[in-house]
Amino acid sequence: MMKTLPSGWKLFATLAALTLLMTAAVLVAQPPGADALRSAIRATARSSFALFLLTFLASSLVILMPGAGSRRLLRERRFLGLAFAFSHSVHGVLIYLYAQRFPELFWAGRSTVANLPGSLGYLFILLLTLTSFKTPMRLLGPRLWKGLHSSGTWLLAVVFCLSFYKRIPLGGWYPLAFALMFAAIAVKLIAKQAQRLRRASPSLSH
Repeated sequence: MMKTLPSGWKLFATLAALTLLMTAAVLVAQPPGADALRSAIRATARSSFALFLLTFLASSLVILMPGAGSRRLLRERRFLGLAFAFSHSVHGVLIYLYAQRFPELFWAGRSTVANLPGSLGYLFILLLTLTSFKTPMRLLGPRLWKGLHSSGTWLLAVVFCLSFYKRIPLGGWYPLAFALMFAAIAVKLIAKQAQRLRRASPSLSH
């Protein structure tokens, strides 16, 4: 069954198309207005989060749960990351439209400072996307590239975590999303520790 699933750019195109179809379906399901845009914003937030989790955990799952599925996930990590960037770009466009059409609703209880983590997150999404192609990768070199992508994904994980944490009182899916992001960070740290122990074990045995 796994062989029949799309891979590479076909996987990206499939996920991007599904994101657009989902967004269109959510928008047409309600009369045009603030509620429709808010629903689409929430839907793309969820699709972005799901794609980010897969990208964030791909290398950790290979360490902790080695197998064909986790190896396939790691091979497709680049395209899952690009699909996440696409989904979150759609999310960003929807937020921009909402802010332009309904500024009194968008800015209610919101400040410029409160938008800084999200803005920083989008900056890193742009940087990670641009450096996911061969020429920028060569220009950066392996060490700088790895440092940028490692720090960038961790920053995005923290931004997601803080964003969900602030919204826990709202209920809905936010408590679950926070718990999932917190658990993913824990899994990532456990996998890093397991990898360090495996690397150290041959030297300890001598």
